Amino acid sequence: MAWSVAGRRLTAAAGSVTGDRYDANYDVLHLDPARPLTVVADGMGDGRGSARAGRTAVDVFAAAFTAPAASPFPTPAALRAATARVHHAVRRAGRDLTELTGCTLTAFVAAPGDPEPAGWIVQLGDSRAYRLRDGLLDLLTIDHTVAWLGLLHGWFTAGSAEARAARYRLTRYAGHPEEPEPDIINVALHPGDVLLLCTDGVADQLTYESLTQILSAAPDPAEAVALLLDATLTAGGADNATAVVIRVEQTI
Repeated sequence: MAWSVAGRRLTAAAGSVTGDRYDANYDVLHLDPARPLTVVADGMGDGRGSARAGRTAVDVFAAAFTAPAASPFPTPAALRAATARVHHAVRRAGRDLTELTGCTLTAFVAAPGDPEPAGWIVQLGDSRAYRLRDGLLDLLTIDHTVAWLGLLHGWFTAGSAEARAARYRLTRYAGHPEEPEPDIINVALHPGDVLLLCTDGVADQLTYESLTQILSAAPDPAEAVALLLDATLTAGGADNATAVVIRVEQTI
């Protein structure tokens, strides 16, 4: 997949594996063929609510920026409005279910005609966005979990039973009854940058060093995705794992 944004060529690839924990894959992804847009969702749990939430969230968010009436330039207001529509749609999708219907939502969106070489990250939940620049891998998002808050504020230690239990307590997610706003991050696109959007099946199973090594060593996004997903299976395949890799190049 290739896109153009303000003198930058973006090449992208995506993939997903089920792993060994679940019989089905409750991750959902969208990699748009026409414009710089990718969306990743990770359902909460392993039932119908999880499957419906992920599919609904990805389809509704993607439609907000691919429909004929969509604004050609994503703005923070438009990104928040799209996320609000996701909340409403996910909650409607779960009205006939007794189980929780919710999912994470992590997206990258840019405008082909934007004069600035930049894109937007939208984040709800604990799927993540990373950026590799000049050999340094930065985590661009935070996890919307009680575990993240607890470690930040010193409520418990990383290896404690409290931290492990809090890892699965999301403070924000798509379909939340309070409809929390997403984090919205503007990201400059420098030649040589590599962006990674992934579910926790990647982030929890692969170390910082492994992520850095794979993204640095594989210039082709499709190769990087394959190596990342294979590494999650080698690490135990303890969860569904989904990855999107985007490489930024200077347009000649």
